[in-house]
Amino acid sequence: MQNHSTLCVPLLTSSYSRVALGIALAVSAVSFNAIADDAGDKAKKRPEVIVVVGDKLDDVLRQPGSVALVTAAELEIRQPRSTEEALRNVSGVAVKPEEESAVVANIGVRGLSSADYKTLILEDGVPVAPGLFVGNGRYYNPRIQRMEAIEVLKGAASLRFGPSTIGGVINYVTKQPEDGVQVYARAGSFNTQSVTLEVGGSNPSKDAYFGAQISHDKSDGFMDKDYDMTDIMIKAGMDIGQDQSVSVKYTDYDNDANISYRGLFLGAYENGERYNPAPDDYFLTGRRSLDITHEWEINAETTLSTLVYGSEMYRDYWRYGTDNNASMAAGRWIYTDKLNGNNRAFERFGVDSRLQLEHTLFGLKSETEVGVRYMYESMDDQTIAATRETPRTGSLSKDVTDSAKSTALHLQNRFELNEHLAITAGVRVEHYEQNREDKRKAEQAQTSNTEVLPGLGMTYQLTPQLQAFASVYKAFSPALNGDALNGLDDQELAAERSVNFEAGLRGQQQQFKYELAYFRMDFDNQIIPANSNSQFQRTNGGETLHQGLEGQFNWQLNDAFNLTANATYVPDAEFDGARYNAQGDVTTPDGNRVTYTPKWIANMALEHHYGKLRTSLSVHYTGDQFTDVKNSVALKESTSGFFTGQIDAYTLLDLNAVYEVNSALTLSASVKNLADKEYIASLRQGIYVGTERSFDVALRYKF
Repeated sequence: MQNHSTLCVPLLTSSYSRVALGIALAVSAVSFNAIADDAGDKAKKRPEVIVVVGDKLDDVLRQPGSVALVTAAELEIRQPRSTEEALRNVSGVAVKPEEESAVVANIGVRGLSSADYKTLILEDGVPVAPGLFVGNGRYYNPRIQRMEAIEVLKGAASLRFGPSTIGGVINYVTKQPEDGVQVYARAGSFNTQSVTLEVGGSNPSKDAYFGAQISHDKSDGFMDKDYDMTDIMIKAGMDIGQDQSVSVKYTDYDNDANISYRGLFLGAYENGERYNPAPDDYFLTGRRSLDITHEWEINAETTLSTLVYGSEMYRDYWRYGTDNNASMAAGRWIYTDKLNGNNRAFERFGVDSRLQLEHTLFGLKSETEVGVRYMYESMDDQTIAATRETPRTGSLSKDVTDSAKSTALHLQNRFELNEHLAITAGVRVEHYEQNREDKRKAEQAQTSNTEVLPGLGMTYQLTPQLQAFASVYKAFSPALNGDALNGLDDQELAAERSVNFEAGLRGQQQQFKYELAYFRMDFDNQIIPANSNSQFQRTNGGETLHQGLEGQFNWQLNDAFNLTANATYVPDAEFDGARYNAQGDVTTPDGNRVTYTPKWIANMALEHHYGKLRTSLSVHYTGDQFTDVKNSVALKESTSGFFTGQIDAYTLLDLNAVYEVNSALTLSASVKNLADKEYIASLRQGIYVGTERSFDVALRYKF
């Protein structure tokens, strides 16, 4: 792999890493030297990572909205290669798989485009998207290797978090390494090699702990899109007296991926050619983060939780220029000797504090959460003009710094009117200020906005086995700096706002668990990004409507067989009213469908347990999708190399097996795309081909 340029946006500062690692190791040292006040006391529970739902049945039943939990057992048997693949277990979720390791996140929820970003993604309650206000949120996708569960929350309860919760909240819950040492090794197709080391320990009273996980993945990649990735996580925590605890998590991620926006030309795809269409383009990313969590149990009814988090990330994207006329004639990309480094560096600091209390209000049993969050983000955005002879250095053609300060307040109260009915009312107020500075011109521009987001939800226990839920709330996604302040002018772009409604049932009949929901998202504005097409600049788009049905179930057929399935039907994901360009011309007719929103998505898995062997056969169906707002059907390539047309539906089969040899050794294997289905995953500047049939074998050994 090639090294990062010294002239790109500033890389992660070594001082930050030293401080972060120092704090993590200091806490762990204190933890292991902590002596319990009374060795005879019952061991206290380890400090928990922040969750948005919880893993108990009662946690789910308290949510006035649709909930999905992907458990550690599901992750073990399904053996997903990425967090995106793991989300197939969740109804309402659609992904756009651009490459098998999912370096870049492409996740859509309930008819929201999977090429967009309107669902808040967290890790242990902390935002992980590089820039919620200042830049593209898709550049970093957490690694599945360090996850033990995934929570997905939709409905009014998602107002506890923000911004960009139109599609809800996805929270990745990281592992706490067990005491001892574990090694996980995997090898498979495309010369893929993966090794993960887990180390954990705790003191005798179990009120202090330490854990570390180190993963390294390397692969030639499907279509020779190679990557080399290292991911490190360190966690430590301890109790402070009888009523307080503190925990620290440090992560360090680095990945060099030979991927690009460019895909195959139509003729090459139809001829079965499977080469890397951009062999010299590289997507280089790195991220470091530090989270510190303090929890204070003030009394039996009152708890104060405070989370302080910081992160920094770089994304260096080196892409060679093309001769479009020569490329069209040759039926493949013809590259010039010039390339650009589209390089960005992000920083974030935030404090999130939440007071939770149980009380009686108006004679009703109530639970209240009051929260405040402050967050600062910045992004250094540079473009470097380079040549093939000097591929990672050159002159600056763009040097812009975007920053944003945001403050959020939220209040939520759950009233238990009686033993059957509970009402949850809440409101979130989010104020943010955005700034753009062009360092080459020494000019600046600013804008600000305040959003008031109310929500109301209810749960009604119809019978001990059946619950109804419903909620309505207002959600928003902010205009990013590059759109709101394009050209150093305040474009007066309103935030993307949506009124969301859902109603559903969830319950259990003996061995059959299920959840069904109707949803509707009514946008009053869709922002047209300034960089998507010159004629779309400086415009607030029209209204859109997204509505449909989703359902999921788990059926334990007998002691040996278990069947799980989910399906999503989105008949409406369309523009409500025509869309116009700056000249007032119609560019999108009324009723056209939003891009990358299949009408049908369905997944099913049949699991079998026999002694120490567990197997799973999974079926994944993704319906037809349009890739442009004009809803073109025929695949077509433009003179500029952008491809449009309809992507046909496809069905994939996966086969997985896990065998527990003994308490120390576990073997596993998987076959993805068992039937070797040929399909198109997405279109950009060319055709992204879906990953062909591939194999993995792995072992886990506990010392």
